[in-house]
Amino acid sequence: MEAAPCHHLHGLSSAAFPTPATPDACEDCLREGSLWVALRLCRECGHVGCCDSSPRRHATRHFHDTGHPVMRSITPLQAHWTWCYVHEVTGKLVPVTRQR
Repeated sequence: MEAAPCHHLHGLSSAAFPTPATPDACEDCLREGSLWVALRLCRECGHVGCCDSSPRRHATRHFHDTGHPVMRSITPLQAHWTWCYVHEVTGKLVPVTRQR
């Protein structure tokens, strides 16, 4: 039996995410003076944290501190996928449709 899809990720487009607080940097790494590998954007609040390949793993720490379940990649070459921390599954952003 196949698992039901994650309702947190269903139908998300880039428009469902707020403007990043620090679009080109992990805000916690900036404060601490540490380095990051790739960036993740929180859907709830726009916090930018570093990925789990980064030494400090600030995106995951943000989830544990806040309970905000969904983030997306904002690294240019990977900017099409999402992650749900609650269900531990990935998703893909749907294209933004333009209204006339």
